[in-house]
Amino acid sequence: MVPETKGLEKRMENVEVSWIEKIKPHAELIAAGMSGLLILAGWLLDKYGQGTGSIIAYLMAFVIGGFAKAKEGLEETIENKELNVEMLMIFAAIGSSLIGYWTEGAILIFIFAVSGALETYTMNKSHKEISSLMELQPEEALLVSNGYEEKIPVSQLCIGDQILIKPGERIPADGVIMKGKSTIDEAAITGESMPISKGVNEEVFAGTVNMSGSITVSVTKESNETLFQKIIQLVQSAQSEKSPSQLFIERFEGTYVKVVLLVVVAMLFLPHFLLDWSWQESFYRAMILLVVASPCALVASIMPATLSAISNGARHGILIKGGVHLENLSHLGAIALDKTGTLTKGKPEVLEVVVREDLDKEEIIWGAASIESHSTHPLAQAIVKYAKDSIDKELFYPESLEDVPGWGVTAVIQGNQWKIGKAAFVGKEVADSFASGKAKELASKGSTLVYIAINGELCAIIALKDVVREETKAAINQLKKQGIHTIMLTGDSEKTAKAIAKESQVDEYFAECLPETKVEYVKQLKSKYNNVAMVGDGINDAPALATANVGIAMGGGTDVALETADIVLMKNDLARIAEAVNLSKRMNKIIKQNVIFSITVIMVLICSNFFQFIDLPFGVIGHEGSTILVILNGLRLLK
Repeated sequence: MVPETKGLEKRMENVEVSWIEKIKPHAELIAAGMSGLLILAGWLLDKYGQGTGSIIAYLMAFVIGGFAKAKEGLEETIENKELNVEMLMIFAAIGSSLIGYWTEGAILIFIFAVSGALETYTMNKSHKEISSLMELQPEEALLVSNGYEEKIPVSQLCIGDQILIKPGERIPADGVIMKGKSTIDEAAITGESMPISKGVNEEVFAGTVNMSGSITVSVTKESNETLFQKIIQLVQSAQSEKSPSQLFIERFEGTYVKVVLLVVVAMLFLPHFLLDWSWQESFYRAMILLVVASPCALVASIMPATLSAISNGARHGILIKGGVHLENLSHLGAIALDKTGTLTKGKPEVLEVVVREDLDKEEIIWGAASIESHSTHPLAQAIVKYAKDSIDKELFYPESLEDVPGWGVTAVIQGNQWKIGKAAFVGKEVADSFASGKAKELASKGSTLVYIAINGELCAIIALKDVVREETKAAINQLKKQGIHTIMLTGDSEKTAKAIAKESQVDEYFAECLPETKVEYVKQLKSKYNNVAMVGDGINDAPALATANVGIAMGGGTDVALETADIVLMKNDLARIAEAVNLSKRMNKIIKQNVIFSITVIMVLICSNFFQFIDLPFGVIGHEGSTILVILNGLRLLK
């Protein structure tokens, strides 16, 4: 019986904790609701002549509805040694009750509590995007060791462990596929809805979904170091970072509150002597001024909108490291783009093979690929891939093979001497005249040429090129439509750079750039266009990314990019840059709307109070209503 009793007690405790956790995010809204019911009770008691009971109900409404905001206001005042808008509201509510306006004071507290609850809801809604992300990573993994399977907590996984992931399961850790093939849904990482096929030696990431086949994965990172965890940490820190506009408003708030208090003190006395108002009227109007002049709506104009925009971006694979970077995006005058891996795919592809008319094209490609299969050079690997895709034959091992650094490779196949490499390696003059000058034509298109000679005679030219991404032209044109000047920076030769720039349709290009010269070009662009972004792969472009006003890394799922840039595109998709710029413009537009609206409302209410057109309940509704409206307007960015 005793163990059963203990078990029951533990379950009851868990239920109680679970219940508390569920209502915790809604505590402010529940308190505001109770405050509203107590105000109704106080009004009914007053109507039926129960004055004392009415005052008790109003006092309870004050305490329950105003506790959260009063606590927040006092803590901030003590910490910053400066009064804030929360304290203005508390003073106004207490002042109203002192002159007998219990109902008005309680309504002020009630609406203030509702707007505070709504603001908290906005923050929670933004953070919920990250919480829902965190829930995507499994807590357990199926460890495979010596033919046995064992379920263990993800936190206990070590680098090198092999785990089995079955169809439909989420991948618990970053790793490399050792066995099997499947389609992986990487939406949680990249924001891309289309699943990707992956096989042996390809990377997979924690939090993504194994869609079709069973795969065995070798763990490459500790659970707290996964790309997934880094994304969560990055967005959490971004949400706590304040934009320049928000910092300005917060600095302005302290001075503004002091000015309001001075004006309120003046209004307590001056109208009585200068305009013959009664003391009660002067005090009443001073309390209304305390309410309507408070910059609550102005303070709430920026943060909810910024948090919503950052959450929106994270949901679509655009990770923004803070409001300052998002704010800067809408003011871009120019954007510099690295060529390799940004405008292009980053891997050379065979575009054309020109073979002497009396030779068999397939045999030449087969022989060249067999030789190049022993090299790790990107051009060699591209030739091998092309051969495997176009010829249904197994590659063979040449009779002899020698690498000539900086020039190419020599080999012997069936007694024939093969040379594969640069033009000068096979004979520059012969290379230029081969196939009626075809080499010059291919080079003018930005191709890299590999020459093949057999027994001293030039036999073929293979043209390779780092191909421009399919989406590049559309993405560049989108940026141009937004009035942004586009520039390509590349380490390639002038001829190649010119061809790629023309194909990708950028406005301008700079060729033969070293990392330090890219920095110089970015500085020149900043002096000309003021606000400049740099887009790169986050590794060799790091100095230029740091120099630009906004550094944008093409992530492609690499955590190196997370450390480098201000904004990370988790999928190598240039179109996301235009999306980020649009998001920034939407955010800044909504912030401007909020600021103009809140200032206008404050000015109208202050004037109405001075000319005695408005009473306290309407002042409360106008002031707090404007606060609620600007928060709701900021929430639109979550869509």
